[in-house]
Amino acid sequence: MFILKHNTSNYNETKLLTVTKSVNTCTMDIQSCLRDRRIIHSDPEIMSGTPVFVGTRVPLQTFFDYLEGEAGLAEFLEDFPHLQAQVLLVLEVIAKAMLDQERTARAHST
Repeated sequence: MFILKHNTSNYNETKLLTVTKSVNTCTMDIQSCLRDRRIIHSDPEIMSGTPVFVGTRVPLQTFFDYLEGEAGLAEFLEDFPHLQAQVLLVLEVIAKAMLDQERTARAHST
């Protein structure tokens, strides 16, 4: 099951993307995966601990906000061209999670 929890009441709150893999009943937090791959990190001294892209003060939440907006990914990359490689990695992690979810759903429907 792919779950997207969105909390917009506070800018510092981040979206939590969780993928539950039925195959081995483990739950993987996409933010943890992004941290493990050193794409994002949290430090109480940087943006009060808000998850940001490594080496920047750009919150991951900002990326999600752009994706939800009208201009989307293109505008984010125009405004933050130095994050192009990291953005591709974020999208790769999310896409793989969605493919795993689809594979699991198909396996249970047959």
